[in-house]
Amino acid sequence: MIRFDNASVTYPGGVHALKNLTLEIPDGQMMVIVGLSGAGKSTLIRAINGLVALSGGDITVDDATVRAAKPAELRQIRSKIGMIFQTFNLVRRTTVLNNVLMGRLHGAGTLRSVLGWYRPEDIEIAMRSLERVGIVEKAYVRASNLSGGQQQRVGIARALAQEPRIILADEPVASLDPPTSHVVMRDLQRINRELDITTIINLHFLDLAKVYGERIIGMRAGELVYDGTGAQADEHVFRSIYGRSLTADDVMGEAAATAAPAG
Repeated sequence: MIRFDNASVTYPGGVHALKNLTLEIPDGQMMVIVGLSGAGKSTLIRAINGLVALSGGDITVDDATVRAAKPAELRQIRSKIGMIFQTFNLVRRTTVLNNVLMGRLHGAGTLRSVLGWYRPEDIEIAMRSLERVGIVEKAYVRASNLSGGQQQRVGIARALAQEPRIILADEPVASLDPPTSHVVMRDLQRINRELDITTIINLHFLDLAKVYGERIIGMRAGELVYDGTGAQADEHVFRSIYGRSLTADDVMGEAAATAAPAG
């Protein structure tokens, strides 16, 4: 369970990125967050693992409070949370396998972390993670030689290698083409369903949100303005979230016929 209790974030300069947000996310749910740039989507996700500090209220992950967590407690919270980034955040000069193994560093001692010494069981976990996203054959290829979609799947495998209870994905398909975006979203959907990992994803494209979001929440100017299913989120709902008529930039425009329905 993730719970926001009147959680607020105010950035320097007085920008209110989250305003008294109260929200519960049950274990195993796949939730998609939509809203305009600056609506608070990324702040919401990054506040869960303490990458953004709260200025008011609190967030609890299971029974652990994020705002009052000491450094060791925050590390413990983060050890349960895998993070996937829009820009992949891979070390491009090393292999795919080494990138995925970085997801195992939270459980490694200082010396092994510094020297990159991994146990056989860590390597096995990393290889299984690559199998789950369908690119195990790329394990010994340099990350710089991969396509954007392949790099993002390495990012997913790295998060999986952490053996998390929660996955946070911050605009994971923003830089990908439509077919590749659906591949990545199907990977995340399958991982959520097969492993029962709570999965929270920021998306800009509304059609993707409807297809893959078991639950959609809409953010506007730091506030929660919609909370419902993808089936309920029609064009009228999205207009209320965005505060304007929808444009071609708000949808990807190529639905995947093989995408599993949300819910």
